[in-house]
Amino acid sequence: MSNYRESRGTFMGEKLLWKADLGDGSFRNPILFADYSDPDVIRVGDTYYMTASSFNYTPGLPLLISKDLVNWKLKNYAVENINYDTYKNPAHAKGIWAPAIRFHHNKFYIYYGMPDEGIFMVSAENPLGKWSVPICVLEGKGLIDPCPFWDEDGNAYVIHGYANSRIGFKSILGIFPMSYNGEKAIGEDKFIFNGTKTQPTIEGPKIYKRDGYYYIFAPAGGVKTGWQTVLRSENINGTYDERIVMHQGATSINGPHQGGLVDTPSNEEWFLHFQDKGVYGRIVHLQPVRWRDGWPVIGESPEETSLGEPVLIHKKPGGNPVWDPAYLDASDDFKKKELSLQWQWLGNHRQEFYSLSERMGYLRMYSLNPSGNDPVTLWQSSNVLTQKIVCPSFKAEIKMGIQGLGEKEQAGMVLMGGQYAYLAVRKKQNNLSVVYVESFGEKDVREEKVIMERLISNDISEIIIKLIFHENKGEPVAGFCFSVNDGTYIETGYTFVPSKHTWVGSRLGLFSIALDNKEKHGYADFAYLKVDAFEG
Repeated sequence: MSNYRESRGTFMGEKLLWKADLGDGSFRNPILFADYSDPDVIRVGDTYYMTASSFNYTPGLPLLISKDLVNWKLKNYAVENINYDTYKNPAHAKGIWAPAIRFHHNKFYIYYGMPDEGIFMVSAENPLGKWSVPICVLEGKGLIDPCPFWDEDGNAYVIHGYANSRIGFKSILGIFPMSYNGEKAIGEDKFIFNGTKTQPTIEGPKIYKRDGYYYIFAPAGGVKTGWQTVLRSENINGTYDERIVMHQGATSINGPHQGGLVDTPSNEEWFLHFQDKGVYGRIVHLQPVRWRDGWPVIGESPEETSLGEPVLIHKKPGGNPVWDPAYLDASDDFKKKELSLQWQWLGNHRQEFYSLSERMGYLRMYSLNPSGNDPVTLWQSSNVLTQKIVCPSFKAEIKMGIQGLGEKEQAGMVLMGGQYAYLAVRKKQNNLSVVYVESFGEKDVREEKVIMERLISNDISEIIIKLIFHENKGEPVAGFCFSVNDGTYIETGYTFVPSKHTWVGSRLGLFSIALDNKEKHGYADFAYLKVDAFEG
C-alpha cells in the first residue's frame, strides 16, 4: 500500500540477525528465520515475489521480493485492515489464511481464504503500490487455501481446502469455476480429491500445468509431522494420482511442506516451504526440485528414489542477477515519516493509535482502550504494535518516555504469544510503578496477573526496558529487566517460557494502554527499539 514503505538499513550498530546467504555461492536453511506462514512465490521477469498468511494482524498479506530466492526484503502489504466488524478487536486464529500469488495478463493477484467469511481476491498492476479493495469470490464458512488457475482453453478455476473447525470435515480438496476476470465463482464447488485414507489433513493446494498434466502440490499429514504430496491428472477435475515427494527423513526439518513451486531464468526449479518451529512460528526454507518420470522430487534423495528430504546447505539457485545479502529489519529508531514495514498491529488499526510527528524522532503511542473492556488485557487490544521474531536468540531494548502517561494507564514491551508476558510502567493513584505481568487462561480467554510491582519516583521521565530471549536446553526462555538511572539494571527475578500462539509464533510488541474507558488519554514516547542477535 502506498502509505507503507521500505525500512532502510540498521542503526546503533545492530548485529545482523539471520544470515542465509553464506557468501560462497551457497545458502543455508531456513532462508528466513521468521514466521512467514504458508508462503507462496512466483517469478515475474528477474524478480521473485512472496506472500504469506497474516491472520488477525494488520496490515496484512505481506509482500517480499528477491532477486535470487535466498535474500528477501519486505516491501509492502496488500491489505491494510480486514473490513469486518469481527476484527475491530483482535480475532485470534481468524483472518487471512494461506494465500496464493499469481501473475496473469500483466496483473498481480493474491487469493486468500478467511475461514469464517469465504475466499477473497486482491489485485494490482504494481505490486509495490496500492492493491485493490478485497473482492469476495465465494462466500462461505470453512473455505480456505485457495489457488487460482487460468487454463489455456479460456476457463478459470479456484482449487482450495476445507477447515474442519468451520465446516466439519477435512482431508479433501475442492474446485469451482470462476469468471475469467478472477472476481466471482460461476459454478458449483465440488470435491476433486479425498485424502482421508492416504493423505490425511491434505490442504494448502497450489496448481500448475506441465506437459499436459495438472499438478497439485499440497501438504498432508499435519503441520508438525507431515509431508509434501503432489497429485497429477490429465483432467483438472481428476481423477488424480498421488505421490509423496518430500518428507523429514533423517533430517531435523519436521513437517516440511506447504509452499510454492517457482522457476529461475535458467529453468531451474525450486520449492519454497515452511517448517513449524513452535514459538518461532513457521519459518521459511528453500529446496531444489528435479523431475523424474513425470514427478517432482523435492530436496535431496539420498537413495535416488522419488522421495526427497530437505537440504540444510545447498548451492544457490542459478541464472539470477547478483544481489547483496538482505536481512529482515527488527530495530527501529522511529525517525521515518511512516511506520517501518516490520510492524503489524494485533487487530485492525486506526491512525489515532500513534503518531510519528507529534514528537519528532519518537513513536508516540496513545493510551487507548479500543476494546472497551474492563478489565482490559493486551490479548483484547488491537493497539498493540508487534513484529516477528527474526532469529533464535536476541536482546531487545527500548527507551520510553513516561511523563505523558495519565491516570490508570500503562506502557511497555511485551513478548506476545498464546500466553504472553510484559514489563510496563503503570500510573495509578498518581504513583508510577514498574509491573511485570503474565497472562493465563485457555481457549479464547486470557487474564493477566501482576507477578511483580515496584514503585519508582514520579520524577523519572524515561525508562529503559530490556528483554533477553534465548534457548535453554532447546527450550526458548525470556526474561525482563529495566533501568531508571545511569545504566543500573534491575532484574524482575522471573523467567517466562513463551507458548506458541494460535497459528503464529511469538512476537515482540510495544503498547500504551488505558486501563479504563475514560475519554481523555495520555501517551508514551518510544525513542527506539534495538534488537541484537547473539549465540545462546
